[in-house]
Amino acid sequence: MKLLSFVVDGRPSYGALKDHGVVDLGARFTIEGCTTLRQLLEANRLADAARLVAATRPDHPLDKISFAPVIPDPGKIICVGLNYRDHVAEVGRTVTEKPALFARFACSQVGHEQPLVKPKVSDDFDYEGELAAVIGKPGRHIPASRALEHVAGYACYNEGSVRDWQRHTSQFLAGKTFADSGSFGPWLVTTDEIPDPSKLTLQTRLNGTVVQNTTTDLMITPVPELIAYISTICPLAPGDVIVTGTPGGVGLKRTPPLWMRPGDRVEVEISGIGMLGNTVIAEPA
Repeated sequence: MKLLSFVVDGRPSYGALKDHGVVDLGARFTIEGCTTLRQLLEANRLADAARLVAATRPDHPLDKISFAPVIPDPGKIICVGLNYRDHVAEVGRTVTEKPALFARFACSQVGHEQPLVKPKVSDDFDYEGELAAVIGKPGRHIPASRALEHVAGYACYNEGSVRDWQRHTSQFLAGKTFADSGSFGPWLVTTDEIPDPSKLTLQTRLNGTVVQNTTTDLMITPVPELIAYISTICPLAPGDVIVTGTPGGVGLKRTPPLWMRPGDRVEVEISGIGMLGNTVIAEPA
Protein backbone atom coordinates (compact mmCIF):
# COMPACT_ATOMS: atom_id res chain seq x y z
CA MET A 1 0.00 0.00 0.00
CA LYS A 2 1.19 3.51 -0.85
CA LEU A 3 0.11 6.10 1.73
CA LEU A 4 0.44 9.85 1.34
CA SER A 5 -0.45 13.14 2.97
CA PHE A 6 -1.95 15.87 0.82
CA VAL A 7 -4.10 18.99 0.61
CA VAL A 8 -7.28 19.08 -1.45
CA ASP A 9 -9.58 22.12 -1.74
CA GLY A 10 -7.61 23.73 1.08
CA ARG A 11 -8.16 20.77 3.43
CA PRO A 12 -5.22 18.74 4.75
CA SER A 13 -5.80 15.01 4.61
CA TYR A 14 -4.11 11.68 3.97
CA GLY A 15 -4.93 8.62 1.93
CA ALA A 16 -3.77 5.80 -0.28
CA LEU A 17 -3.05 5.49 -3.98
CA LYS A 18 -5.48 3.45 -6.04
CA ASP A 19 -6.09 3.34 -9.81
CA HIS A 20 -4.27 6.63 -10.53
CA GLY A 21 -6.23 8.38 -7.81
CA VAL A 22 -6.38 8.76 -4.04
CA VAL A 23 -8.72 7.17 -1.53
CA ASP A 24 -9.25 9.87 1.09
CA LEU A 25 -8.67 8.05 4.38
CA GLY A 26 -8.65 11.28 6.35
CA ALA A 27 -12.27 11.94 5.39
CA ARG A 28 -13.21 8.53 6.77
CA PHE A 29 -11.03 8.08 9.84
CA THR A 30 -11.16 11.63 11.25
CA ILE A 31 -14.31 10.84 13.22
CA GLU A 32 -12.24 8.20 15.04
CA GLY A 33 -9.51 10.66 15.97
CA CYS A 34 -7.11 9.78 13.13
CA THR A 35 -6.79 13.20 11.49
CA THR A 36 -3.25 12.63 10.19
CA LEU A 37 -1.29 9.69 8.84
CA ARG A 38 0.84 9.76 11.98
CA GLN A 39 -2.29 9.32 14.09
CA LEU A 40 -3.43 6.42 11.90
CA LEU A 41 -0.08 4.72 12.61
CA GLU A 42 -0.40 5.49 16.32
CA ALA A 43 -3.83 3.85 16.35
CA ASN A 44 -2.44 0.75 14.60
CA ARG A 45 -5.07 1.07 11.85
CA LEU A 46 -3.00 0.15 8.77
CA ALA A 47 -4.84 -3.14 8.31
CA ASP A 48 -8.20 -1.36 8.59
CA ALA A 49 -7.02 1.22 6.05
CA ALA A 50 -5.94 -1.50 3.62
CA ARG A 51 -9.34 -3.18 3.80
CA LEU A 52 -11.11 0.12 3.23
CA VAL A 53 -8.91 1.00 0.25
CA ALA A 54 -9.54 -2.40 -1.34
CA ALA A 55 -13.30 -1.80 -1.18
CA THR A 56 -13.37 1.91 -2.13
CA ARG A 57 -13.10 3.86 -5.34
CA PRO A 58 -10.66 6.80 -5.44
CA ASP A 59 -12.04 10.10 -4.21
CA HIS A 60 -9.57 12.43 -5.94
CA PRO A 61 -7.49 12.24 -9.11
CA LEU A 62 -3.79 12.78 -8.46
CA ASP A 63 -3.76 16.03 -10.45
CA LYS A 64 -6.31 17.57 -8.06
CA ILE A 65 -4.25 17.22 -4.88
CA SER A 66 -1.14 18.97 -3.56
CA PHE A 67 1.37 16.61 -1.99
CA ALA A 68 2.45 17.27 1.59
CA PRO A 69 5.43 15.66 3.32
CA VAL A 70 4.56 12.01 3.94
CA ILE A 71 4.43 12.67 7.69
CA PRO A 72 3.76 16.40 8.06
CA ASP A 73 3.76 16.26 11.87
CA PRO A 74 6.49 13.82 12.98
CA GLY A 75 7.52 13.73 16.59
CA LYS A 76 11.14 13.24 15.50
CA ILE A 77 13.16 13.46 12.30
CA ILE A 78 16.50 11.78 13.01
CA CYS A 79 19.08 12.00 10.23
CA VAL A 80 22.17 9.86 9.78
CA GLY A 81 25.38 11.38 8.48
CA LEU A 82 28.31 9.66 6.78
CA ASN A 83 26.54 6.34 6.27
CA TYR A 84 28.05 5.39 2.88
CA ARG A 85 31.78 4.81 2.48
CA ASP A 86 32.03 6.73 -0.80
CA HIS A 87 30.49 9.80 0.85
CA VAL A 88 32.79 9.46 3.88
CA ALA A 89 35.77 9.34 1.49
CA GLU A 90 34.69 12.29 -0.66
CA VAL A 91 34.31 14.60 2.36
CA GLY A 92 37.61 13.48 3.86
CA ARG A 93 36.21 12.00 7.04
CA THR A 94 36.82 8.64 8.68
CA VAL A 95 34.27 5.93 9.35
CA THR A 96 33.04 6.18 12.93
CA GLU A 97 32.29 3.20 15.14
CA LYS A 98 28.76 4.47 15.80
CA PRO A 99 26.41 6.36 13.44
CA ALA A 100 26.56 10.16 13.32
CA LEU A 101 23.12 11.54 14.16
CA PHE A 102 21.51 14.97 13.88
CA ALA A 103 17.97 16.32 13.76
CA ARG A 104 15.81 18.10 11.24
CA PHE A 105 12.60 19.95 12.05
CA ALA A 106 9.24 19.47 10.36
CA CYS A 107 9.28 23.03 8.96
CA SER A 108 12.36 22.12 6.91
CA GLN A 109 10.54 19.69 4.62
CA VAL A 110 8.05 19.97 1.76
CA GLY A 111 6.15 17.39 -0.25
CA HIS A 112 6.53 15.99 -3.75
CA GLU A 113 6.29 18.66 -6.46
CA GLN A 114 6.37 21.47 -3.90
CA PRO A 115 9.19 24.02 -4.28
CA LEU A 116 12.48 23.65 -2.47
CA VAL A 117 13.59 27.05 -1.22
CA LYS A 118 17.20 28.16 -1.66
CA PRO A 119 17.85 30.48 1.30
CA LYS A 120 18.82 34.03 0.47
CA VAL A 121 21.77 33.91 2.90
CA SER A 122 23.65 31.21 0.93
CA ASP A 123 24.43 29.98 -2.55
CA ASP A 124 25.80 26.64 -1.27
CA PHE A 125 22.54 24.66 -1.54
CA ASP A 126 23.24 20.95 -2.01
CA TYR A 127 21.16 17.84 -2.73
CA GLU A 128 21.28 14.59 -0.75
CA GLY A 129 19.14 11.69 -1.94
CA GLU A 130 18.28 9.30 0.89
CA LEU A 131 15.99 6.48 2.01
CA ALA A 132 13.62 7.39 4.86
CA ALA A 133 12.20 4.77 7.23
CA VAL A 134 8.94 5.65 9.02
CA ILE A 135 8.27 4.03 12.37
CA GLY A 136 4.93 2.27 12.75
CA LYS A 137 5.27 0.47 16.09
CA PRO A 138 6.62 2.11 19.25
CA GLY A 139 9.61 0.72 21.06
CA ARG A 140 12.66 1.27 23.22
CA HIS A 141 15.86 -0.79 23.28
CA ILE A 142 14.72 -2.57 20.13
CA PRO A 143 17.05 -5.40 19.10
CA ALA A 144 18.30 -5.23 15.53
CA SER A 145 16.88 -8.71 14.93
CA ARG A 146 13.35 -7.36 15.54
CA ALA A 147 13.83 -3.81 14.32
CA LEU A 148 12.07 -4.08 10.95
CA GLU A 149 8.90 -5.14 12.79
CA HIS A 150 8.75 -1.54 14.03
CA VAL A 151 8.80 0.03 10.55
CA ALA A 152 5.57 1.09 8.83
CA GLY A 153 7.22 1.75 5.48
CA TYR A 154 9.74 3.68 3.42
CA ALA A 155 9.87 6.86 1.36
CA CYS A 156 12.31 9.01 -0.58
CA TYR A 157 14.00 11.98 1.06
CA ASN A 158 16.03 14.87 -0.35
CA GLU A 159 18.03 16.06 2.64
CA GLY A 160 18.77 19.51 1.22
CA SER A 161 21.86 20.97 2.89
CA VAL A 162 23.11 24.54 3.15
CA ARG A 163 26.80 23.70 3.19
CA ASP A 164 28.42 26.94 4.38
CA TRP A 165 26.04 27.09 7.34
CA GLN A 166 26.63 23.39 7.99
CA ARG A 167 30.33 24.20 8.37
CA HIS A 168 29.87 27.09 10.83
CA THR A 169 30.68 24.69 13.67
CA SER A 170 31.29 20.99 14.17
CA GLN A 171 27.52 20.51 14.58
CA PHE A 172 25.56 19.88 11.35
CA LEU A 173 22.15 21.20 12.40
CA ALA A 174 22.49 24.82 11.24
CA GLY A 175 22.85 23.80 7.60
CA LYS A 176 20.39 20.95 7.72
CA THR A 177 17.07 22.43 8.73
CA PHE A 178 16.51 25.69 6.81
CA ALA A 179 12.81 26.24 6.12
CA ASP A 180 11.52 24.28 3.10
CA SER A 181 15.01 23.10 2.19
CA GLY A 182 14.31 19.35 2.09
CA SER A 183 11.61 17.15 0.65
CA PHE A 184 9.90 13.94 1.76
CA GLY A 185 7.74 11.75 -0.46
CA PRO A 186 6.05 11.14 -2.70
CA TRP A 187 4.44 8.49 -0.49
CA LEU A 188 5.14 5.82 2.09
CA VAL A 189 5.34 2.27 0.73
CA THR A 190 4.37 -0.20 3.44
CA THR A 191 6.68 -3.00 4.46
CA ASP A 192 4.59 -5.76 2.89
CA GLU A 193 5.84 -4.35 -0.43
CA ILE A 194 9.41 -3.71 0.79
CA PRO A 195 10.32 -6.46 3.26
CA ASP A 196 14.08 -5.81 2.99
CA PRO A 197 15.28 -2.18 2.75
CA SER A 198 18.83 -3.31 1.95
CA LYS A 199 17.82 -4.46 -1.53
CA LEU A 200 16.96 -1.09 -3.11
CA THR A 201 18.64 1.16 -5.64
CA LEU A 202 18.80 4.92 -5.08
CA GLN A 203 19.45 7.56 -7.72
CA THR A 204 19.52 11.36 -7.52
CA ARG A 205 19.21 13.48 -10.68
CA LEU A 206 19.78 17.22 -11.11
CA ASN A 207 18.23 18.63 -14.27
CA GLY A 208 18.09 15.10 -15.67
CA THR A 209 21.76 14.28 -15.01
CA VAL A 210 22.50 11.43 -12.60
CA VAL A 211 24.56 12.80 -9.71
CA GLN A 212 24.16 9.99 -7.14
CA ASN A 213 23.68 6.28 -7.77
CA THR A 214 23.93 3.54 -5.14
CA THR A 215 22.38 0.45 -3.61
CA THR A 216 21.18 0.49 -0.03
CA ASP A 217 23.16 -2.60 0.93
CA LEU A 218 26.20 -0.27 0.91
CA MET A 219 25.04 1.55 4.05
CA ILE A 220 27.69 1.38 6.77
CA THR A 221 25.01 1.03 9.44
CA PRO A 222 21.93 -0.67 7.95
CA VAL A 223 18.36 0.19 8.87
CA PRO A 224 17.89 -2.48 11.60
CA GLU A 225 21.05 -1.42 13.40
CA LEU A 226 20.11 2.26 13.11
CA ILE A 227 16.77 1.51 14.77
CA ALA A 228 18.47 -0.48 17.52
CA TYR A 229 20.99 2.30 18.20
CA ILE A 230 18.52 5.19 18.09
CA SER A 231 15.92 3.39 20.21
CA THR A 232 18.55 2.91 22.91
CA ILE A 233 18.85 6.70 23.12
CA CYS A 234 15.14 7.51 23.07
CA PRO A 235 11.83 5.76 22.53
CA LEU A 236 10.70 5.56 18.93
CA ALA A 237 7.06 6.38 18.23
CA PRO A 238 4.76 5.90 15.25
CA GLY A 239 5.40 8.57 12.65
CA ASP A 240 9.01 9.15 13.67
CA VAL A 241 11.27 9.40 10.63
CA ILE A 242 14.81 8.05 10.28
CA VAL A 243 16.65 9.50 7.27
CA THR A 244 19.35 6.95 6.62
CA GLY A 245 22.20 8.87 4.95
CA THR A 246 23.35 9.92 1.50
CA PRO A 247 25.84 8.26 -0.85
CA GLY A 248 28.75 9.86 -2.64
CA GLY A 249 28.28 12.39 -5.43
CA VAL A 250 27.16 15.44 -3.45
CA GLY A 251 27.61 18.82 -5.09
CA LEU A 252 29.94 20.06 -2.35
CA LYS A 253 32.81 17.86 -3.50
CA ARG A 254 32.55 18.37 -7.26
CA THR A 255 34.94 20.61 -9.20
CA PRO A 256 33.55 23.20 -9.42
CA PRO A 257 30.91 22.63 -6.72
CA LEU A 258 27.49 21.76 -8.12
CA TRP A 259 24.87 23.71 -6.19
CA MET A 260 21.11 23.71 -6.66
CA ARG A 261 19.94 26.98 -8.20
CA PRO A 262 16.50 28.55 -8.65
CA GLY A 263 14.84 26.88 -11.63
CA ASP A 264 16.67 23.57 -11.17
CA ARG A 265 14.77 20.30 -11.06
CA VAL A 266 15.97 17.66 -8.57
CA GLU A 267 14.69 14.09 -8.36
CA VAL A 268 15.34 11.25 -5.93
CA GLU A 269 14.21 7.84 -7.17
CA ILE A 270 14.29 4.62 -5.16
CA SER A 271 13.31 1.23 -6.56
CA GLY A 272 10.07 -0.09 -5.14
CA ILE A 273 9.06 3.36 -3.93
CA GLY A 274 9.00 5.85 -6.78
CA MET A 275 10.31 9.29 -7.62
CA LEU A 276 10.35 12.40 -5.42
CA GLY A 277 10.61 15.51 -7.57
CA ASN A 278 10.97 19.19 -6.71
CA THR A 279 11.86 22.46 -8.42
CA VAL A 280 14.12 24.95 -6.65
CA ILE A 281 13.00 28.54 -6.08
CA ALA A 282 14.69 31.50 -4.43
CA GLU A 283 13.62 32.60 -0.96
CA PRO A 284 11.53 35.75 -1.31
CA ALA A 285 13.40 38.94 -0.55
